Amino acid sequence: MPAYWEPVGQNGTFGWDGCITRQTTIQRKSLSPPHVQIEDCELIRRTLDGDTDGFRMLVERHQSSVFRFAFSLLGSREDAQDIAQDSFLAAYRALAGFDSSRARFSTWLLTITRNRCINQLKKRRSVSVESWDFLTSRTTPNAISQQELFHQLDCALARLPVKQRTAFVLAEIEEYPYDEIARIENTTLGTVKSRIHRAKQKLQSLLDAPGTSLP
Repeated sequence: MPAYWEPVGQNGTFGWDGCITRQTTIQRKSLSPPHVQIEDCELIRRTLDGDTDGFRMLVERHQSSVFRFAFSLLGSREDAQDIAQDSFLAAYRALAGFDSSRARFSTWLLTITRNRCINQLKKRRSVSVESWDFLTSRTTPNAISQQELFHQLDCALARLPVKQRTAFVLAEIEEYPYDEIARIENTTLGTVKSRIHRAKQKLQSLLDAPGTSLP
């Protein structure tokens, strides 16, 4: 695959400069050119016909969401960059097998990313408690800075079970419809809804519990 990859992202999933919701808004505004965007399927066709610029455009279009998704699961900027690059390489190699009648390219790409993140997590040993950030108790909205709140959200998100975390990020951050999340997660629509509901409950309890800290 041609060397198109340029790492993106800053300091965290919700972290201030690297706030995932803030970056998503900026990215969507910046990706709204005055002309009509070329469809992913057309870029795929061009790539398969030997036009390497086609895949470069696909990378530029999707690298932010792939990095954000990987980072939300792995919690490591370096690991997320490696997984994102590996995911695009895998997609490039398997591009001839992509079937647009079964899923959007972005859905297919995030499925590849998700599987690689899961494999990476399985390789990790248990993390020492000293390496975990702490979630301080919340009092009133004015009692803490917005940056601190984002830090707490990062910590709380990291404590979710991985299946709940992936479903929550895809639904609430990347704004994927539930049926596409089900395809990415290879599960049922009902299971996706349940995971997102439980993730929201868990995040709320972590952020609302007085005096609760995360080890």
